[in-house]
Amino acid sequence: MTNRVFERRRWRQLPVALALLAPSAIILGAFIVYPLVKAVFLGTERCNSTGTRCIEGGWDQYADTFRSTEFQHALWVTTQFALVTVPLGLAFGIGLAVLAHKHLSGVGVFRAIFSSTVATSVAVASLMWLFLLQPSVGVLSNIGWIADAFPVIKQPGLLNDPGTALWSVALSSVWANLGFTFIIITAGLQGIPDDLYEAAALDGAGGTRRFWKITLPLLGPSLLFVLIVLTTRAFQAYGEIDLLTEGGPRPDDSTTTITYLTYGRNSIMATDQGLQATTAVLLFVVLLGLSFLQLWSLGRRVHYGD
Repeated sequence: MTNRVFERRRWRQLPVALALLAPSAIILGAFIVYPLVKAVFLGTERCNSTGTRCIEGGWDQYADTFRSTEFQHALWVTTQFALVTVPLGLAFGIGLAVLAHKHLSGVGVFRAIFSSTVATSVAVASLMWLFLLQPSVGVLSNIGWIADAFPVIKQPGLLNDPGTALWSVALSSVWANLGFTFIIITAGLQGIPDDLYEAAALDGAGGTRRFWKITLPLLGPSLLFVLIVLTTRAFQAYGEIDLLTEGGPRPDDSTTTITYLTYGRNSIMATDQGLQATTAVLLFVVLLGLSFLQLWSLGRRVHYGD
């Protein structure tokens, strides 16, 4: 009898639940699900060189594009970009957050400075780094001892050299994402009880041991979240690449990532909407797989507390 009453009550609450979920479902369907489904079907079309006429190419286009030299090169460049930006971003974010987590007078000023990049757009950050790295009028190239120690800064320029272009763009991306990482890690640090540090200090644990045994394990949820977000941002980075190198330097295409291959003005598929949709869907699949892999491999080791 009690179960029947409970079931009837649940069914009476169903309309209210559907009404509350409807706005989110409509927004999700209109702006996420529908464009994704549209892109998946658009990715089966092949267009002419001007992009004015497209014909059905079949689902094999996904396999052909994935095996193509251009996509494999862009995937490798994107992977290198992520391998540089994610570890550096995490290390700098953790380091600055730990330094700013001291109870010192005036430390709020440093917290504001460290987190300020979160309010800086990719365009502004990229222009700032362009002003620093540009070989003819850039700041670094006009400092004599730096230009003498690193001639590549002056000729051909860090953004124009195939060996340094990706690192230069990666540094600008690390700087632009530093504020986000700093804020998330700082919030995680503030959730760690001071009692744990005091008890560890009484037991003779030094600062380094407290960092590895207390700070890092209890920052696990924050670090996992930041890791997934930074990886996603690295694979989706476009603005800094377009503004700083335009996918070059040529002919090596040293900074042509998957996003630039998809949307770049100088990309070989700039006028082919079908191929652009194909690479965009493949990027979505790659990111989905990476996120599941990160959650599966690291999620079980993260301590979420009692």
